[in-house]
Amino acid sequence: MSEQKKSQNGEVLPLNPEAMDDVINDMDKWLQAKPDSMEDQALQRFEYSRQIKNMREPLALSPHDLERKKIIYPEMEDRTVLDRFRELRTRLLEISRGENFVLLVTSVVPEGGASFVSLNLASAFALDATKTALLIDCNLREPALHQYLDLVPDMGVTDFIEDPDMEVASIIYPTGIKRLRLIPAGSRRESPSEFFTSYRMKYFIKSIRSRYPDRFVIIDAPCITQSPDARILSELSDHTLLVVPHARVTPEQLRKASESVYPNKLAGVVIND
Repeated sequence: MSEQKKSQNGEVLPLNPEAMDDVINDMDKWLQAKPDSMEDQALQRFEYSRQIKNMREPLALSPHDLERKKIIYPEMEDRTVLDRFRELRTRLLEISRGENFVLLVTSVVPEGGASFVSLNLASAFALDATKTALLIDCNLREPALHQYLDLVPDMGVTDFIEDPDMEVASIIYPTGIKRLRLIPAGSRRESPSEFFTSYRMKYFIKSIRSRYPDRFVIIDAPCITQSPDARILSELSDHTLLVVPHARVTPEQLRKASESVYPNKLAGVVIND
């Protein structure tokens, strides 16, 4: 069944990505052609920026909703939290020299706040009207992002990997936050490592990274010290961000976690308090 939500006046709004987000398919067709010159690349970026402005949000979350879900937004009263995520966004852009990237976010210990950081960091990128963020839930055993956003998705990452005929656009869902989309974990939960080591997973990551030049991809992963999935996903990503819950991690645990990431891929450490 297609995912649906009710608006405040009781109208049912379709959230099936195929019915809702046709702009993704429009961009997809236009951007698959490789630019032949710097001028073509500039024109492509201009067209993509125009498409970003036209992206529709079927049911935008209200400030009250965002406060309740602990998601940052421009008008929020707690400017400290907002500014911290904006600063983190800026530092990541400096590391990537302004280019888009795939970032893995993983905690040093279980329940360390990786999902919270992933969601708000993606929201920080989406604050920029010239950029989009794509959040992917790869914590297959304990997926949480769809619950944060009150979604009950039909399909996700594992369904795409299993079905060679499935299009990426069919698993991209609106979040209620402008320019931010979610790919949920999917309906399968067993043997996650087999999904992530597959050729189709590598194709999936490469495709979503290269197709849109102003899209920033954030992957929410399980704890890196207790799951091989996070280490596999780190290899597929451009950068890895370690989340350290305040006063819950020993120096030895942090050392072990950092050693699980290739040195050239470790973007930094975030203290989650």
